[in-house]
Amino acid sequence: MNLVFRPARPADYPEVRRITREAYIDAGHFTADHPYVSVLDDVEHRAQHSEVWVAEASGAVVAAVTLTFAGQPYSEVAIENELEFRMLAVDPAAQGSGVGREVVRRVIEHSESLPGIRAISITSATFMERAHGLYESLGFKRTPARDWYVPGEDVLLWVFRLELSRATTGARRYVSL
Repeated sequence: MNLVFRPARPADYPEVRRITREAYIDAGHFTADHPYVSVLDDVEHRAQHSEVWVAEASGAVVAAVTLTFAGQPYSEVAIENELEFRMLAVDPAAQGSGVGREVVRRVIEHSESLPGIRAISITSATFMERAHGLYESLGFKRTPARDWYVPGEDVLLWVFRLELSRATTGARRYVSL
């Protein structure tokens, strides 16, 4: 699969919104009326306060992810010298094809090019087992001391972290597709 990983453009926002909404709702993570869906839907706000990236295959957006850093509005767990990625979503039509894995690999490669970034962090709800397997298979480690609960909800979010010093040789072995 030939993927292009690039920053999202305003023309991509409707497709990013659709993919993210469908990926989270179709997977059963949230119902359409859950308050978090409005956060997922507001791609324009995310793009103003973080970096929204897309993966394109054959000219069509098939995945999206949000990148943020410590102290920025969309950062939940990033500490200094960490990139945090959030809202990773793969179009349901492309799920199971390796797109999600390739997007995380591209995030790792991009992180290695950023001055001062030494690690990547992500949070994942305990019920997102498929995502946990993906992160762990790429070298991310659970960091239970940084786990947290969603305010006002009984939802535990696990923190996964990848030290780039360990990832450097591994990330470079990945073939860019």
